[in-house]
Amino acid sequence: MMGRPMLKPKPVFTYADYCDWPEDERWELIDGEAYAMAAPSRAHQTTVGELFRQIANYLIGKPCRPFIAPFDVRLPDYQETDDEVTTVVQPDITVICDPEKLDERGCRGTPDWVIEVLSPSTAARDQIEKLAVYERAGVREFWLVHPTDHIATIYTLDANHHYGKPAVYETRGTLASRLFPELLIDWGLVFTDPVIPRSPSPATLAAQGVSVDPKSV
Repeated sequence: MMGRPMLKPKPVFTYADYCDWPEDERWELIDGEAYAMAAPSRAHQTTVGELFRQIANYLIGKPCRPFIAPFDVRLPDYQETDDEVTTVVQPDITVICDPEKLDERGCRGTPDWVIEVLSPSTAARDQIEKLAVYERAGVREFWLVHPTDHIATIYTLDANHHYGKPAVYETRGTLASRLFPELLIDWGLVFTDPVIPRSPSPATLAAQGVSVDPKSV
């Protein structure tokens, strides 16, 4: 009887490997697996930039600090050294309230709030692998912003430190952060660029089977 062929194990990359890669390339590591990051589109950057502007303006004079990609967030599993860390991500927007987590390399430890703006090249990874990474790391609030569908999907940690069912909002009017209730994101300013498609109507969303929270309108 023939034996099973031996499968070559995938290489496990670490932050030490990551730091040796060309500076003009963008990568993320998730549990030791490397993912190349394509250059974002103008629509993506317009959306990220306006979200960041509103958040940064609100946080002026407050202890929490916002950062925009590229910004390395190292997420150690335990107490391993930086060189041994196997998960390094570059969220579109990161908010960190503990200054002890910040250093010249970026952030080591869990951010308080992460926002990812979906694009065709990253949508699956953002909604599956990175969602699991952020939940495992204990990110208190995680937003997925869909610039084409004009929907925001929001995950918050529950008492058991898990993400429950997400809240889904149409990106009309304003929307408050759970962590910063006085911060109201003005979607009208986010989606003013003509290259970004207009938001579908509630009827269109309903036909697509998308549940929309009327409080976001």
